[in-house]
Amino acid sequence: MSSSPPDRATQRGTERRLMRMVRAARLPLGGAVVLGTATAVLVVAQAALIATAVSRAFMDGAGVDALQGTLIALAVVVVARALCAGAFETSGRIGAQRVMGELRDRLTAHVLHVRPVGSPDRRTGELVTTAVQGVEALEAWFARYLPQAVLAVTVPIVVLAWVIPRDTAAGLILLVTVPLIPVFMVLIGLAAKAKTEQRWSTLSRLSAHLLDVMRGLETLRANDRDGVQVQTMERAGDAFRRETMATLRIAFLSALVLELVAMLGVALVAATVGVQLANGDLKLETGLAVLILAPELYMPVRLLGQQFHASADGMAAADRIFAVLDEPASVSIPERPVPAPDPERGVVELDDVTVTYPGRPVPALDRLSLTLAPGEHVALAGPNGAGKSTATSLLLRLLDPDSGTVRCDGVDLRDVDPSDWRRRVAWVPQRPTIFNATLEENVRLARPGASASAVRHALIAANLAELVAGLPEGLDTRIGEDGRPLSAGEAQRVALARAYLRDAALLIVDEPTAHLDTVSADLIGDALWSLAAGRTLLLVTHRLHLADRFDRIINVDQGRLVVPASVPPSAPPVVMT
Repeated sequence: MSSSPPDRATQRGTERRLMRMVRAARLPLGGAVVLGTATAVLVVAQAALIATAVSRAFMDGAGVDALQGTLIALAVVVVARALCAGAFETSGRIGAQRVMGELRDRLTAHVLHVRPVGSPDRRTGELVTTAVQGVEALEAWFARYLPQAVLAVTVPIVVLAWVIPRDTAAGLILLVTVPLIPVFMVLIGLAAKAKTEQRWSTLSRLSAHLLDVMRGLETLRANDRDGVQVQTMERAGDAFRRETMATLRIAFLSALVLELVAMLGVALVAATVGVQLANGDLKLETGLAVLILAPELYMPVRLLGQQFHASADGMAAADRIFAVLDEPASVSIPERPVPAPDPERGVVELDDVTVTYPGRPVPALDRLSLTLAPGEHVALAGPNGAGKSTATSLLLRLLDPDSGTVRCDGVDLRDVDPSDWRRRVAWVPQRPTIFNATLEENVRLARPGASASAVRHALIAANLAELVAGLPEGLDTRIGEDGRPLSAGEAQRVALARAYLRDAALLIVDEPTAHLDTVSADLIGDALWSLAAGRTLLLVTHRLHLADRFDRIINVDQGRLVVPASVPPSAPPVVMT
């Protein structure tokens, strides 16, 4: 992933897209606008009441009884302002959570449905950082920066509308100096934006590298390379620390500049008010109110600058999130899908398909054609990188071809809802994922609504009865990362149990016995051939020692069909294209 910061046009585009997402939280964020306006009015009312009370007490000698009405009104205004501030912050957070929830849903849906095969140039750790920390980082933008922008607009307008008619000189000073704060904020913010982008890129790389290290920890230890990775992590962590400190230095500089501008503005207003009071050109009550309102006017604008820097991580994350959402779909979802065809009755075929991955000049599949007749058992063989996995991705509707057609019973699968089609296909990957859940929940992944007896039958058919009997809590035993670890053979048999439970007419199996010992491979083989009986089977394999069990063996190399290594005597000839 590129670590270069986006240009200003890209940043404005990101901000516009974030603003469009505010529609998901119109009510709470609209409430924030109303509360912000009410807060601005209360700020003026509070200043006016304080000035009135002080002026009457010192100039007219009014006592507590005479000021009782003013003091009660002041207390009501103070309480109302506090309540508005609390409700303002709460509404901002509620709106932020709604928008973040929608954004997380869109990101998850894109990864799971639109690009289920992932992106070839994005590491998993970077994607995890974007989906988790990236979305969370946007809370500062939606919950604090955006509501603060409302106050930064409403409070100065209301304050200036009150001050200018009563003290034109002070009002003009405020009118001229207030815009200087946003100007300095933007100038310094551009530098902060670039540093924040670099910091976020460093964090993404650090997360991706850490995930790679954790996944390969046993391999690193076995090869005595864990010490080298510690040094690499230290360097990456130090780079992240330097980027963070550079960002903080800019934020501190911004705070200093904004405070200085606000302080000079208040000082100029105080001097102007003092001269007017000395000359008798201004009433004490009005002068006090203006002096109280001057810092109140600068406060929301200064806080906006602070929140801008606090939300910078969210903006950097938003660039990454939208970059993921803008990736082209790897699989199309029709607006009006046709019913999914049944592989049990129709031929499944790849017709002259070509697939080229982005950034790779050589096609993964080059005008490949093959057919799978109902009930036929076909082996797809070939070296690594030959295109076998791409072919299975096409058949699973995890990927669409650049050209050519994937059909079943004459129906173009691009016209079928991918989810409906996948329910008719069972898949056993080479490295099945075992989730941190119970054994039963892991098997039920294939068919959540299956009965308990169907789950037990699937486990027995996959040769897992002995494993279940040896588990302390049987099917309720937690397996996976935080539970009972499974061997490679046991994990493969869990995948087979899922396929049994799926009970689909088309079975796609990817190297089920790779890297297994003889005993485990035999157990997998027995369960596989029992499962394949009466079903269409496509087995991706490097091993051809089971040739007599296949109807056909097809060799693929560099994305094209080649002369098969061996064909069982009883099998029909392979039609080459």
